[in-house]
Amino acid sequence: MAERPFLSRVEALGQGSVRGVEELGYHGALLAETFYWIGWGWRIGQPVRMNQIVREMLSVGVNALPIVAVLSLTVGVMLAIQGIHTLETFGAQNQVVLGIALSVTREFSPLIVAILVAGRSGSAFAARIGTMVISQEIDALRVIGINPVRFLVAPALLAMMVMLPAITFFSDLLGLLGGGLYSSPRLGIGLDVYWDRTLEALAVEDLMQGLAKSLIFSVLITLIGVANGFSVKGGAEGVGHATTRSVVIAIAAILIADMLFTYFMNR
Repeated sequence: MAERPFLSRVEALGQGSVRGVEELGYHGALLAETFYWIGWGWRIGQPVRMNQIVREMLSVGVNALPIVAVLSLTVGVMLAIQGIHTLETFGAQNQVVLGIALSVTREFSPLIVAILVAGRSGSAFAARIGTMVISQEIDALRVIGINPVRFLVAPALLAMMVMLPAITFFSDLLGLLGGGLYSSPRLGIGLDVYWDRTLEALAVEDLMQGLAKSLIFSVLITLIGVANGFSVKGGAEGVGHATTRSVVIAIAAILIADMLFTYFMNR
């Protein structure tokens, strides 16, 4: 009897591991099926509809621009404040331009945009599909011969893969602008000089590293959102649980993927 609590914990750990592997396999199968419909659907007369892709692009990207602009400017100013305050100790405050340029393009813009979109659009994917599962609309789509992955997931993934890098580039520009608005008067230089130094400090690889991250993040956000939506059970409460779970898991996956990507790209 004394060993049962230990055995129960081991059993729970094993069951959790199995569920994790199953969930990972489901995400992989869902991604493969999505790319199948994107690449081959038109060959069998079932293409991914362009109007659905455009609708998702507006929802994922264009409608998110105002909040992305505010956050990007704010982070740019914050980096400038902290950078100048820290570098003044060593008399190297002029190097803050380099720090802002690399921090914004490599790390902060991709992360800010991905976390924002995960909370905004990833949760929307989970809620929308979860509601359709509860109301048996997914079953109705299958009955009338419409594959739910082609109809719901493929447009969302394509829109996300196009718009997330685009929004990240937009965030890069505003983050650098925010840094310049604070740094220029503090350093006694004009904004044009700030931009010249920024362009000198940046290489194409720095910009592409952030955009490549955003492409990976777009796949993670979409897959986690729609997978949690398809797995909804238990009515409205299940939809709420899936929505919350999709946001939490997506943000965790984004941070882990960012750490791994940064490690291997900067060795």
